[in-house]
Amino acid sequence: MSTPDPKNLDRSRAKLVLDGVKKGRWWLFPLKLMCWLALTGATAGAVGLVGVYYIYSPGLPAIPKVDEYWPPIVTEVYTDDAVLAGEFYNQRRKVVPYERIPKRLVQAFIASEDSSFFDHMGVDVLGTARAGFKTIGSKLGLRSGGIQGGSTLTQQTAKAVLIGAEGYKEATAKTLTRKIREAILARRLEEALTKEEILYLYLNNVFLGHHSYGVQSAAENYYRKDVRDLTLGEMTLIAGLPQAPSRYSPFLKPEAAKRRRSYVLRRMLVEGMITQAEHDTANAEPVKVYPVEDVFHEFAPYFVEQARRDIVDRYGNPALLEQGLKVFTTMDSERQRAAQEAVLNGLLELDKRQGWRGPLMNLDTDEKRQEFISRGKKAMGDEKLQLGRLYVALVTKLDENGQGADIQVGPHAARLPLLGMRWARKVNPESYYSPGAMISTVKRAIAVGDLIVVRHVKKKDLTDDKEQWDKKLASEIPDDEEPPAAEGAVVPASAQTADLAKPTQTGPKLFRLEQLPEPQSALVSIDPHRQYLTAMVGGYDFDDNEFNRAFQACRQPGSSYKPLVYAAAIEKLNWTPATVIVDSPIVEHDPDNKVSWKPENYTSEFQGDVLLRTALVNSMNIPAVKTFGAVGTKNMSEWALKLGISTPMNMDFSAALGSSCVYPMELAQVYATFNRYGRKKPTYFIRKIEDRWGRTLEDHTAFDDPWAPLQDRVAAGYARLFEPGEQVMSPETGFIITNLMRGVVLEGTGGPAQRLGKPAAGKTGTTNDSFDTWFAAFTRDLVTVSWVGYDLNPHPLNRYETGGRASLPIWLEYMKKALAGRPQPEFYPWSTMQLVRLTIDEKTGKIASSSSRDKEVMYFKKGTEPKEATPEKGQIDEREFLMGQQ
Repeated sequence: MSTPDPKNLDRSRAKLVLDGVKKGRWWLFPLKLMCWLALTGATAGAVGLVGVYYIYSPGLPAIPKVDEYWPPIVTEVYTDDAVLAGEFYNQRRKVVPYERIPKRLVQAFIASEDSSFFDHMGVDVLGTARAGFKTIGSKLGLRSGGIQGGSTLTQQTAKAVLIGAEGYKEATAKTLTRKIREAILARRLEEALTKEEILYLYLNNVFLGHHSYGVQSAAENYYRKDVRDLTLGEMTLIAGLPQAPSRYSPFLKPEAAKRRRSYVLRRMLVEGMITQAEHDTANAEPVKVYPVEDVFHEFAPYFVEQARRDIVDRYGNPALLEQGLKVFTTMDSERQRAAQEAVLNGLLELDKRQGWRGPLMNLDTDEKRQEFISRGKKAMGDEKLQLGRLYVALVTKLDENGQGADIQVGPHAARLPLLGMRWARKVNPESYYSPGAMISTVKRAIAVGDLIVVRHVKKKDLTDDKEQWDKKLASEIPDDEEPPAAEGAVVPASAQTADLAKPTQTGPKLFRLEQLPEPQSALVSIDPHRQYLTAMVGGYDFDDNEFNRAFQACRQPGSSYKPLVYAAAIEKLNWTPATVIVDSPIVEHDPDNKVSWKPENYTSEFQGDVLLRTALVNSMNIPAVKTFGAVGTKNMSEWALKLGISTPMNMDFSAALGSSCVYPMELAQVYATFNRYGRKKPTYFIRKIEDRWGRTLEDHTAFDDPWAPLQDRVAAGYARLFEPGEQVMSPETGFIITNLMRGVVLEGTGGPAQRLGKPAAGKTGTTNDSFDTWFAAFTRDLVTVSWVGYDLNPHPLNRYETGGRASLPIWLEYMKKALAGRPQPEFYPWSTMQLVRLTIDEKTGKIASSSSRDKEVMYFKKGTEPKEATPEKGQIDEREFLMGQQ
């Protein structure tokens, strides 16, 4: 037997080993292949990622520093006494520190939006990739839909940063580019900030529906709470909103919001953030949210809008809407409410004196009436009637004798007695409103099928014509009972169960007839010493018409302009209250226009020689025109401009009677100058503005403002020392004209102002045909101007609707509330004034004698006082004697 070759043996063994490997380890080759492919793919992927990063990262916004996070926030407007009066914003956001946000609220967002927030690196890789593939598929037409899913809280924060830097449209575009940039920025956020800092940015940025940006804004908008005071149920409802704020709106879709809240609570329970008991309690809470408070429209829209205009003019609209200014106006909230109530009440009363303009419309078929009633029942549901509220009612039946009507208000059958609508005569500007002009039957004003505006009232408020109500009878009936019907009234079938002739507590609901006022009004009230505009109303209803008549309506001031004329004569011509003016007919010729003008007094009578004081107190026209002529047209134009009237004056004698239009605000400032005895100073309606960091941008605080912080009062009070104002007339002239207007209230056309019970001085104003009526008057501490008229003058106010009848009541109602509990001193001259005080005979203008019947104490600038005395009875005046001998 031969011996084998060792080399061949080695080859055989090697083959056997290799064969064994091939047969026993067949999977090694595929594994090696896969490893090679994975290695090359990963390398390509890494190279691709690096390329993507360098392609898409340029131009990304810088990572915000937490201490320099200044997103757009809301600008707040406050009254002087710190009542919120308005907000302005593009995004209603209020930034709160992370420490102020409840832990449970943070957990609710994490549980519902990103449960692995504290563990991931900032980007949901699979979700982002899935969203990318869907986007590519959509572009290629292979899949529908855009970017979906794939957003961690960090990515949502990055998205908010992009929106702030690039705008909403670019930063929310459904493109792969946007998603990649968002992911890159999210990674940068994770590297630069802590998780808590990212949450701080997110929770102050996230949009939560209904203008709410951030959790603080949402807490206020939905629950009118600070974020720290939210319950678990409220927190989880808010935390469920980011995914789809409109779909889960608790206002519009409360059931969907409740289901979403249940999901958030369930997630918190699964994550161990709350107990089962807490889950069940919160889940059982009803979804109860509150309408967003519109403080702008509900409080003082005309005043706040004027502040907005001023800020935009001086700081720009972006500053107002994004920079979170704090604006403190000079408005006193209590006075502002009083002003709005006075204007409202005054216009309602005036409008009723003008007459009834008719129903809103008439439903002339039973089908239309039943349809209206059905809609009303559906709209009101179980809502109860509210006293003092306006409703639209359908007239369903008239009493045979015209003493009342049955009406339908939603589901409520009610009663409109004649007493509640006696004012409803037809409009007739030529007539005078009086008790005799009131209607005696409802048939003169309304018919079955009419839609009318009514107000729900108690019996004591059935009519504004209080003299028509039997006071004795009213005092015998408790306020919660209904009044008796007029004598002889036929009780309708709908009211038989509650005989109005026998007052009961179960009678039909009572209403009175109303209509929206056609006239308009403006009220301006100035604290002349603090230089604050404390209250201002620009019209009846801001929502109906934003035109601010206090600042924008140029109206003829009528006789309220006369104090400017007489002040010019006292200042420039050294006239005095005792200067004699002849009240006699005159005719002024205008050669340019070839017309003649013959002014008349209101009474169409002439008094002959009258004193300047008498002419002003009684608002006589002819003496005012002659005084104007003595001063000179050009001089009067310059004088008015100097006092603060910016509108051009008519260059003719009609300007003496207020034919040149003025703005109520400017006229009020002129009267404030009179109040300060001739010192002209600016009036502020913005007291202070602070930026978002509390730095003062401007400050006009008065040193004695009780609502302002001490540091503001000290600083601004010191600054006021360098703003003394301009003495546009001598203090003596300022005091004398004030003293003359004091006589207007004590003896003249402003007499009803005495019901204020405090010393007041002022002047009424009424234009031709009563298109404009005014009352401009002041106490020592408050100057107020009230105007009433029509915007477009469709017809004049009723006959005898003067400043004393139409505007003065508004002034009086406001001033009573504005000065309640605040004594007002009499108007006294300063000790430094060069004045002489004399008792003057009102017939002669000379120093009164013991036999003078009509005499008055008057003040004169030293050197201008009369030197002669009125002769005693029976004594012959030496000059008259000598003239008689000639």
